Amino acid sequence: MINFRKMLPGDRAAIYEILQQTDMFNQPEIDVAMELIDTFLFNKKQKDYIIYVATTNHDEIAGYVCYGPTPATDGTYDIYWIAVAPNLQNKGIGRKLLRLAEDEIVKQKGRMIVIETSSQAKYLPTQQFYQKNKYALEARIKDFYRIGDDRLIFVKRFIHHNKGDK
Repeated sequence: MINFRKMLPGDRAAIYEILQQTDMFNQPEIDVAMELIDTFLFNKKQKDYIIYVATTNHDEIAGYVCYGPTPATDGTYDIYWIAVAPNLQNKGIGRKLLRLAEDEIVKQKGRMIVIETSSQAKYLPTQQFYQKNKYALEARIKDFYRIGDDRLIFVKRFIHHNKGDK
């Protein structure tokens, strides 16, 4: 069984290990992920990043999701990072982390989620994961990360109904 909770300082090392073990991120990317984690953990006044971890019954960190409101927008959120320990992948944990973030975003009246990824072949499973979870490829910026490595921008929209709407 997988449980979810907000990230605690003691989870930091385990998340760092997961980011390294997935073999999907280079060191500069891992450094950025850790910077967001540190902002969430140690700057209590910040409201830009929200991080949940997935844990096993033995309180082993299985993965995490980092998301937050996109600055200067009305109801748009970014999902910045989602990662699952390699030994626990393909068990629905990533989907549950994504769903948790979506549910929390909708509670905050979020209307759109943006997720970005690379066009590199090793990211094909990531791209398929987003598409399976009803994210549409909305934009491609050619050669964004480096020559031959495009930035892919996936979007999911939510419709909110006011109480007076029929």
